Amino acid sequence: MIKIPVFTDDPGWHGKRLKEAFALRGYEAIFVSIKNCFLNLTSDSTGVVIPGFDVLPQFVFVRGVPGGTLQQVIARLDVLHALEMLGVKVYNSGRAIERTVDKAMTSLVLHQNKISTPDTWICESRHHAQDIIAREISNDNPLVIKPLFGSQGNGVRLLQLGDKLPVPMEAYVDGLYYLQRYIDSGEGVWHDYRVFVIRGKAIAAMLRHGSSWVNNVALGAQCEAVSPEGELGALAEAAAVAIDIDYCGVDIIRDRHGKLFVLEINSIPAWKGLQSVLEIDVAQALVDDCLVKLT
Repeated sequence: MIKIPVFTDDPGWHGKRLKEAFALRGYEAIFVSIKNCFLNLTSDSTGVVIPGFDVLPQFVFVRGVPGGTLQQVIARLDVLHALEMLGVKVYNSGRAIERTVDKAMTSLVLHQNKISTPDTWICESRHHAQDIIAREISNDNPLVIKPLFGSQGNGVRLLQLGDKLPVPMEAYVDGLYYLQRYIDSGEGVWHDYRVFVIRGKAIAAMLRHGSSWVNNVALGAQCEAVSPEGELGALAEAAAVAIDIDYCGVDIIRDRHGKLFVLEINSIPAWKGLQSVLEIDVAQALVDDCLVKLT
């Protein structure tokens, strides 16, 4: 079998599914931590060293880029960029991952492409942040404050009239304020959508019912399969095309008036919850598309 590196630090359920899907197509998935890869910029080197691979593979599948210091994260993304410069196909690309792990850049790209997304403000000044919060909340527009980097609803807070800011605020958000207008999907019936997009096509979708306004599966949301077609799928596809990404999970919410908004785009999405309500094999769909990209 041809060996294919799958970058991840925690293969788990998703790694097992990918390994099985690659094996069905005659490839052996080898799990590698991108932390153990490095640049070797000498005359007798290929430029990037991937443990377990004497020569560079034709492509790599990115299942995880772990967090770390700013320097560590940049170095890990440099590995992806270097592989692409050397002719290795990277699924998803370093550029796409950069654009989606940074919520500010995601919001900017969506806004510039006129894709429906909540009004958003990003600033360093606590004074500016407090002015925005005071103005919006006084106009009965609750806000959501999020860490710029993060996933699965961790660190997300709702700011409403009468709420106090976390103290010290700088420690909570690392001195950067990402503020987004709260989209109310219905008090007591909170829900949103996760749409899975591969190569610009929405292949599956689910409705997530949360016990609070945060609807992540990791926080206990219940999943229900829905059609990926129509307005929902079209919005997710437009968001994925704007980001220029091979595959992603697009989080979408519908407000009380029926309008859809893109909340986030996940470049390394989990799909265990989605798979639990689907007949389509998501891992196989990913692997098959990855192999198409190789040719």
